[in-house]
Amino acid sequence: MTQKQALSSSELGTLWMTYQQKTMTQRILEYFIEQADDIRAKEIMQNTHKKIINYLEDIKNILKNEGAVIPIGYTEQDVNIGVPKLYDNMFDIMFLRLLKEISMGLHTLHIGMAYRKDIVLLYKELTAFTQSVYDECVDYLQEKDVLPRPPALTMPKTVEFADGTNYMSGFNLFSEKRALNTVEVAHLYHAIESNIIGMQLITGFAQVANEPEVKKYFIKGKELAKKIVTDNTQLFLQSDIQPPSTWGANATDSKVAPFSDKLMLYCTSMFCSFGLGSSALGTAFSLRSDLPLKMVSEAKDILTYGQDGGKIMAKNGWLEEPPSMQDRNDLTK
Repeated sequence: MTQKQALSSSELGTLWMTYQQKTMTQRILEYFIEQADDIRAKEIMQNTHKKIINYLEDIKNILKNEGAVIPIGYTEQDVNIGVPKLYDNMFDIMFLRLLKEISMGLHTLHIGMAYRKDIVLLYKELTAFTQSVYDECVDYLQEKDVLPRPPALTMPKTVEFADGTNYMSGFNLFSEKRALNTVEVAHLYHAIESNIIGMQLITGFAQVANEPEVKKYFIKGKELAKKIVTDNTQLFLQSDIQPPSTWGANATDSKVAPFSDKLMLYCTSMFCSFGLGSSALGTAFSLRSDLPLKMVSEAKDILTYGQDGGKIMAKNGWLEEPPSMQDRNDLTK
């Protein structure tokens, strides 16, 4: 019988990250399921919740078999089921869709960091499951007519090549900037859409946070998301493009926290990481010279904001450390 390879550091790290994210999602879904009025929305979330629990058990078993400690992640103490509704109808599925969008990228990335066949298989299954839930969320929101689509355009009839370096110029004071191309529109639209949802999410967090420092942090995050939406919307308007909008998914007037400050900070941190990744992709694929600089500036603000959140978590004893490599300098003292 062939002995199974020990987990590599990369595999342990990605399993730890997945456990943190899935336990957070588990707790958020428990609250949203209890609050859901729509039968179909509740069904989507219940099925997702059930599968997440199964995958968490798979991760626990892998770690137990390796003799590794099980992370704490997010527990029943981090959610208050039964408190008043913090968000309007439809926000639960809009939020779940964005969560699954983040997860799709993470699981695909983690496949490339895994070497043991059972770990690769786990991430393949998670990727397929996540894609399935994402599709369900999109179908549901489109059926409800609450998922705005990116702008339409006239289909091109010929292939065009850039006429000199003017195509890449975004700072020419003596001529108009060229209109955005579809690749640039895709990344800007995505940034606007995700930050609108993030702004609504963090508005609710700001209303219910217990610690004054945490409340202040969320208010700052709301203003940052609003700035990103405003700046990118202005770029659309300069090219006579209709920016995206949302319907029926705002925070209510509740001031009772459904989640712990610890969970809300971690959720915000995850969205910051997602925003950084999106900004990096947008920077790489935008050819008009003013756009990468704007995206780099946004990424810097997001990074600083995310680091501030990590400091608050660490100061309050809420920041669970990932497994560390052995410190050889410490061992030789």
